Amino acid sequence: MKQLTTITDPVYTKPATYTALDRFLLRYIRDERDLPFVYLTLQITFTLWPLALLLYVPGLNNWIWWTAVIAYQFLNNITFKGPFGLMLHCTSHRVFFDRKYQLLNHYLPWVIGPLFGQTPETYYSHHIGMHHPENNMPEDESSTMAYQRDSFKGFMQYLWRFCWGGIYNLARYFSRKKRKNLMVRSIRGEVFFVLACIGLSIVNFPATFVVFILPLLISRVIMMVGNWAQHAFIDAADPDNAYKNSITCINTKYNHKCWNDGYHISHHDKPNMHWTEHPIYFKKTLALYVDNDAIVFDGIHFLHVWLWLVTRRYDLLAKHFVNISGKYKSDEEIIAFLRARTQPIALVTAPAMAAA
Repeated sequence: MKQLTTITDPVYTKPATYTALDRFLLRYIRDERDLPFVYLTLQITFTLWPLALLLYVPGLNNWIWWTAVIAYQFLNNITFKGPFGLMLHCTSHRVFFDRKYQLLNHYLPWVIGPLFGQTPETYYSHHIGMHHPENNMPEDESSTMAYQRDSFKGFMQYLWRFCWGGIYNLARYFSRKKRKNLMVRSIRGEVFFVLACIGLSIVNFPATFVVFILPLLISRVIMMVGNWAQHAFIDAADPDNAYKNSITCINTKYNHKCWNDGYHISHHDKPNMHWTEHPIYFKKTLALYVDNDAIVFDGIHFLHVWLWLVTRRYDLLAKHFVNISGKYKSDEEIIAFLRARTQPIALVTAPAMAAA
């Protein structure tokens, strides 16, 4: 186990001066703290899109084509996927561009997102329109409650349900809630992406597979891995409490690269909080973490949590568990606590296909 020490995750420090380019770009965005998002958007635009277009060039030399494929996949999945995905997350919660430039707010979901397998507007519809209001409870179509959450078999059932019924279940949810606009937006984005892939596959299937289809498959797996880890440890007696159905990961390089995404408890507690505020809020509200027996890990992120859960390496999880309350006297006590939080919760209205 670990004791709580200094928090090293990023917070905002206002620059002493801005460059001329900074000042120009700041005119377009609502919050100066989001300036890094503009530069990330420009980096992606001027690297991934040229590579994507190059792959569609007829008669391209085989050596050049495969070099472009490797470069595209490396930049997409290693360099940019995490930062982009969490930038899309942040800008779904907090509008990116100023109202005068409202059209630019469609750039990430419609122009950049498809390169990462994000079908236009379905992420916003799912995450903002359904996941946060339902808070991983049974009506949340991505709820983890009904599954054995330290089981690889359980995760595969969860993933299967999402991949093959995700958009259908999401549309049904919006229909039940009479939220027609979000239903239309989610279906429209999914259908647009599928039809575009079909059309582009007729033109050049290898390029379409590399540019759009493979990133889609990878993104959907990664999103479910993340959500599984974020909501793996649930108190069955109080499952709608964000401090008891989510986790927080502190002091990890992931938070520097992906905009403090590790602070999932405070994110559910305050969904519109700016990403730079989470470490400060964590320290201010530490008593709530203690009172709720909240789960905090130090030095690891959600992929570690997922991997060690499905392989049942509770010893590694306990090693990085932060004993913020001081109540646990040994790793064995922590392991027993974590195991109790991963048991399936059998509710009448829980999603089907709960793992055994």
